[in-house]
Amino acid sequence: MSAVLLGGIVSLAFSREFYDSCITSAFFSIAIASAFIILAVLRRSWSDALAVVVSGVLLAWLDLRILHYPYRSMGWFSFFGMASFAVLGLRTIWGQQRERNLMILGFAPTLLFVASEYVASDLLDLTAKLHPKVFDLYLYYFDCSLRVQIAFLTGKLFVIAPWLRSVCFLFYLALPFGLALVYAARLRFSIRSAIPVTLAFLLTGPVGVLFYNMLPACGPIHVFGPRFPLFPVPLSGVVQWHLQAIVLPGPPRNAIPSLHMTWVLLVWWSSRKLSPWIRTVAFAFLAFTALATMGLGEHYFIDLVVAYPFAVMILSLCSYTIPFSHSARRIAFLWGIFVTLLWFALLSFATQIFWISPVLPWAMVACTVAVSVVLQSRMQTAIEAATVTPAEQPSEKISAMGHHA
Repeated sequence: MSAVLLGGIVSLAFSREFYDSCITSAFFSIAIASAFIILAVLRRSWSDALAVVVSGVLLAWLDLRILHYPYRSMGWFSFFGMASFAVLGLRTIWGQQRERNLMILGFAPTLLFVASEYVASDLLDLTAKLHPKVFDLYLYYFDCSLRVQIAFLTGKLFVIAPWLRSVCFLFYLALPFGLALVYAARLRFSIRSAIPVTLAFLLTGPVGVLFYNMLPACGPIHVFGPRFPLFPVPLSGVVQWHLQAIVLPGPPRNAIPSLHMTWVLLVWWSSRKLSPWIRTVAFAFLAFTALATMGLGEHYFIDLVVAYPFAVMILSLCSYTIPFSHSARRIAFLWGIFVTLLWFALLSFATQIFWISPVLPWAMVACTVAVSVVLQSRMQTAIEAATVTPAEQPSEKISAMGHHA
């Protein structure tokens, strides 16, 4: 097993095609490097860190000095990430039973997440082929009905404060680190409560791609080009539009719901009851990623709103520790799927109603977000109650104290 693991990593390092398409890719290299976060949180070993550094340097030397592949700075994340996979895998293979169980739950989901990232680009490219026309004008039309073009305003803020743009872009790019940190910390906190978390993280991608095909859209930067973010269409002009889908070849249809927003919501919700510094990091991912999705021009404001019920639906699907018949889980799922599809329907067929008064779209946004937050909180409370072990039940503690007295 050790030979197969190491042989697989070395064979990938020897592959020029894998190097060009994956190792130097920004998103994929960060996904690979998330293995180091898992290893560091689960093991907390300086010897493991040293092994990762030495192995990563050897992989870089092999690709850059021996095979003479072109240098790319993002490759270093992949080199150290692949080295982390090697160390994490070896610790899984050779660990004692109790440690091995923990390491398997760290190694296997990380491998699955990286594999999902590998196929994600092909799935997204398929959305562009299946849907030559996009509904971006419908989403922009809703945003304008709020009387505030939030995505354009965020983009302008990035122009005024380039340092903020850089910080938000780093959080946007480093999303796999946030996922890995919260999952590994949750794994140390409670294995039983961690498995639904990783299922939610893994399921978000493929389910999200299915929803992309229901209302295909790309984001304002792809539709408005150089007009974004400094030259939005005046509201007086937007209200007179006769909406129609527009042909836009090229970019993937990955606007609504925002999966980046969905993932950081799951990160924030899953950090509940973890240490304060992890909660702080999780909230930073939530705040800066929300700004990045709009300020970089990849999403409209409504994409982030719909991410709330979508995230609740994903979380309820994966919360198997409580039965689906449990009211908290069942209501959360029904709310999530119904409101997500309701927004899709309204945005597609009834956009005019949002212009009756700005109070209406803002009230719908507030209701969507508030109810989603409340329902996920109720569901997580039920999950926590279900994952308490018998030894931790208050009644048994009281009984034990009375018997001792």
